[in-house]
Amino acid sequence: MPRADFYLIQSPKFAADPLRVVCVLARRLFEADEAALILAADAAQAEALDRRLWDFQPDAFVPHQIVGREAHDARCPILIVPPDVEAPPRAQVINLRTAEVSSGFARVLEVVPPDEAAKIPLRARWKAYKARGLDMHTHEL
Repeated sequence: MPRADFYLIQSPKFAADPLRVVCVLARRLFEADEAALILAADAAQAEALDRRLWDFQPDAFVPHQIVGREAHDARCPILIVPPDVEAPPRAQVINLRTAEVSSGFARVLEVVPPDEAAKIPLRARWKAYKARGLDMHTHEL
């Protein structure tokens, strides 16, 4: 059964830098030998994630690439996917877009910012995933 994990940002460290949560999740997936897609909300966010994954922890290396750039390697463990770019399906998907992930995954990870207005579409996604029968989980950060 597919699974949905919602990561609720509550600590000031993550609230001030929500992309840090994505970097931590990507690192955990990489260390668990799980290939993943990060579905970026836009091209600027994809670029920001690319930079952050290089420098978010001095002792961590998370191999990643932006899909759609010249010579990206589909075997790379973490693929950052801007909108309107096709990517090979992966079992693990970190979703930063406004729409739910429709299919092709075993687990979707959703980051929930502390801002109440930003939570509205995430509540809708929670309901949609639950209605589809996904195994639902929440985690406080």
